[in-house]
Amino acid sequence: QVQLVESGGGLVQAGESLRLSCAASGSIFGLDAMGWYRQAPGKQRELVATITPSGDTNYADSVKGRFTISRDNAKNTVYLQMNSLKPDDTAVYYCNAWVYRNWGRRDDWGQGTQVTVSS
Repeated sequence: QVQLVESGGGLVQAGESLRLSCAASGSIFGLDAMGWYRQAPGKQRELVATITPSGDTNYADSVKGRFTISRDNAKNTVYLQMNSLKPDDTAVYYCNAWVYRNWGRRDDWGQGTQVTVSS
């Protein structure tokens, strides 16, 4: 059993910052790529940012220069620092991680955390 637990969402005003955290726990033999996705009302889930175990990152064009993804491999945790937030960033943010089990690798999702940015 593997759990991904997100925290750090909330309501902020445009221009402010938030930091999301996602901790993986359970029967984990290792973690591969981790990332953040988001889903706004009436829209499909979209990639926000990903990070490999070695620290290589990838960002959606809409968040480049404003968001920073990082991870602490010792803590099985991934973070998303969100600066200069805009109302268009309002969404439920989901953590994703490729988790190695004793039988192989599969990706898991967190339950989501709401981020609301008011204008």
